[in-house]
Amino acid sequence: MLDAKIPQGVPLDDKWTYYKGHCKLVNPANKRKLEVIIVGTGLAGASAAAALGELGYSVKAFCFQDSPRRAHSIAAQGGINAAKNYQNDGDSVFRLFYDTIKGGDYRAREANVHRLAEVSTNIIDQCVAQGVPFAREYGGLLSNRSFGGTQVQRTFYAAGQTGQQLLIGAYQAMERQVALGNVKMYSRHEMLDIVTIDGKTRGVICRNLVTGKLERFFGHAVLLCTGGYGNVFYLSTNAMGCNVTAAWKAHKKGAWFGNPCFTQIHPTCIPVTGDHQSKLTLMSESLRNDGRIWVPKKQGDNRKPNEIPEDERDYYLERRYPAFGNLVPRDVASRAAKERCDAGYGVGTSKQAVYLDYADAIKRYGHIEVGKHGLENADEETIIKLGKEVVKEKYGNLFDMYEKITGENPYEIPMRIYPAVHYTMGGLWVDYELMTTIPGLYCLGEANFSDHGANRLGASALMQGLADGYFVIPYTMGNYLSDEIRTKAIPTDHPAFVETEKAVADRINQLMNIKGKQTVESFHKRLGKIMWDKCGMARNAEGLKRAIAEIQQLKKDFWSDLRIPGEINEMNPELDKAGRVADFIELGELMCIDALQRNESCGGHFREESQTPEGEADRKDSEFSYVSSWEFKSDHQWELHREELKFEVAKPSQRSYK
Repeated sequence: MLDAKIPQGVPLDDKWTYYKGHCKLVNPANKRKLEVIIVGTGLAGASAAAALGELGYSVKAFCFQDSPRRAHSIAAQGGINAAKNYQNDGDSVFRLFYDTIKGGDYRAREANVHRLAEVSTNIIDQCVAQGVPFAREYGGLLSNRSFGGTQVQRTFYAAGQTGQQLLIGAYQAMERQVALGNVKMYSRHEMLDIVTIDGKTRGVICRNLVTGKLERFFGHAVLLCTGGYGNVFYLSTNAMGCNVTAAWKAHKKGAWFGNPCFTQIHPTCIPVTGDHQSKLTLMSESLRNDGRIWVPKKQGDNRKPNEIPEDERDYYLERRYPAFGNLVPRDVASRAAKERCDAGYGVGTSKQAVYLDYADAIKRYGHIEVGKHGLENADEETIIKLGKEVVKEKYGNLFDMYEKITGENPYEIPMRIYPAVHYTMGGLWVDYELMTTIPGLYCLGEANFSDHGANRLGASALMQGLADGYFVIPYTMGNYLSDEIRTKAIPTDHPAFVETEKAVADRINQLMNIKGKQTVESFHKRLGKIMWDKCGMARNAEGLKRAIAEIQQLKKDFWSDLRIPGEINEMNPELDKAGRVADFIELGELMCIDALQRNESCGGHFREESQTPEGEADRKDSEFSYVSSWEFKSDHQWELHREELKFEVAKPSQRSYK
């Protein structure tokens, strides 16, 4: 069994405090001698670089974009959770911890989740001090709104651009360290392998994406903060550059991969319109805070939504889950939408959509504004006008985005939404210290598996990224580096660097020399269709077995008939993409293997053979209460290791949002 290094003999509430009080430290003079490599500069990477630079470490930070401000964290629109209880509605650290464990369907590690809930309150203070413009109430206090999977208001937000504002806060904190000389920034660099010496991580090999040149970098420790792998499905809400390459290269060097089949389908995405699309657009979960989701009660109803009277509408989430209504967790809302569409109640031209309606919210806010303005006997037009102004202030940029993409005005006509791949709860396996199975290699944020179990609650991604970077890694990495202060910087002409660079160069040459006929994009689309059809919102044993065989054949086709234009030693986006798709193909096979062996339904992993009579997920705690951690052996061969999940406080029970 895997050792997660969770502090033993200490109550759950005190584990993190105990750890901080007993971990080893590095004194300030020694920190200046230690070099740390950070790959990825989104929320987790930028916050880690800022925090470690502030402590005095010598940091090298890498991103494949032209600026860290382009990290996909910028797209997290809705908000960030924290157990501040500003609303005085019963929230607490324990309740955030419990909601997260329950929302993840009891497949997350208790100690990590409780730590996340504890430090959540510090994150808000940190970001406010940085100048992040959170929304505020009239009296000046920070505002909160509701999100899925909870019955309290704990989500802090900056209109519909929270991720952008938080990323700018972390970015400017990191840039301060760049100016002070503590952080050196390398943009347009992609990590293509890690370098290990005597079993420890000692550096990385990167490709300069402008010149095509391979470069070597030494570090006493390496932090992977490279985000999730949702683009394995081709169509997802992720930016098109998001990939698994850094994590996958580490995996093939010995870092075990945790729960790869746990992917999240987000319920509020603009529906697919055709094969021409290369990505999907997410409408923030914050819209479920005020919007109502419905379909017509009559199958195949082709009337316009505003022509369908109230008594002919099925507000199916409110009907099926009255306690949580439209704010059930994402996996529950996604499956419910799929079920309605599959049963023939879908809307729009594709019939693969449901309505997200703001008419009631506009009227409700309008009546409140009428009262505030002292307008007696206000007509309906005035009420709606005032209500729209409130909605515009809260969600205006999201409504504008929807109208630009669809050509429809969501203030007048309900939005059409459908589930889409969004987040990946799986990732590199890490222990309590966020270290992978390779000493000196850490993994933070969405790239690791640790905090969300089988389903992530909305507004928790930003929370985890900043928690890991600002408040966890500065302690846990010091515990490791305290034993490295006598290790001098290893020259990059060391044989391990030379050999690793040669292996990277050989693979690039192999890709370029295939000289087949098919494009990278065509292979990626084929992979995405296999994954969505057979390892998407619903999975079954027969489909997963077929998927594994199809992916293995796809891999053969890829390595025999791929064509990449251009040259190696130049800017070549097709070559960059080819390497990423090659890794996605291998990851897709492992995801299907993981989904096949986990013969239960939990969170985002819904096995059709394992469901209750009502169609809900049927979890099997006696058989599958563990983290699946996969060790790479050879092509198409992995070995499964299990980390048993022990629940001392949040005892597993059947999830119910009714």
